[in-house]
Amino acid sequence: MTAEMFRLAVSAEMVFLDLPFVQRVERIAGRGFEVEIWDWTSKDVDALAATRARFSSMTGYITGTLADPDGAAELLRTAEKSLVVAAQLDCPRLNVHGTGLDGRGMPVVPAEVVTPSMWLTAVRTLARLAELGERAGRVFTLENLNTAVDHPGTPFARAADTLALVEAVDNPHVRLNLDLYHAQIGEGNLVQLVERALPWVGEIQVADVPGRCEPGTGEIHYPAVAAALRRLGYTGVVALEGWAAADPDHALDRFRAAFTA
Repeated sequence: MTAEMFRLAVSAEMVFLDLPFVQRVERIAGRGFEVEIWDWTSKDVDALAATRARFSSMTGYITGTLADPDGAAELLRTAEKSLVVAAQLDCPRLNVHGTGLDGRGMPVVPAEVVTPSMWLTAVRTLARLAELGERAGRVFTLENLNTAVDHPGTPFARAADTLALVEAVDNPHVRLNLDLYHAQIGEGNLVQLVERALPWVGEIQVADVPGRCEPGTGEIHYPAVAAALRRLGYTGVVALEGWAAADPDHALDRFRAAFTA
């Protein structure tokens, strides 16, 4: 087999950093990839829409948290604003986290211990997000993060936690953003994780460990992960959310090669 069974996307936040953001999007789209963005409030949304790029994912809230009532109300309020932008960009997936993250990726409401009450509130919040997504024809994805390197103190960070929450909501408009870079740092055993989580996955994100650069720069053998995804019949998006170790075009080449049969 020589064709890709799944679609490939690239985060414009982390490659072609010498270019203005809209030009990054155009460069990625010109290479045949879908495009992912983070905080839409810092972008010229009209200019992004004019690129006619195919957007795969964007951040689905501005502020707020999953697990306390006031934060949940804020997350839902700003998620509705994000849905308006998602419609303008025709972006199918909106990404959320256990709590809002600041500009350094630190949790705005850190939690070393996640209480039963926080779990219940998080499930209720995700269920309400699912209702918003269903009305808008979009999917909210809950991303796992790592707390050892990038996001210390973030609640509901492990893939096991995000999977448990998505399973509890059990709605097709809330799915996992399964980030294998974060999972390798926090949990490892990636092929078994993919096998367990795939029925609940909305998309998969990748980067190598250590360094968070493209496949082939670290310890993860991504061709084996790609083979597992093909065996399991995955036909969704695999997105590079990683830095270019050197030349960005070469990084995209290596990413494509790792996920092409």
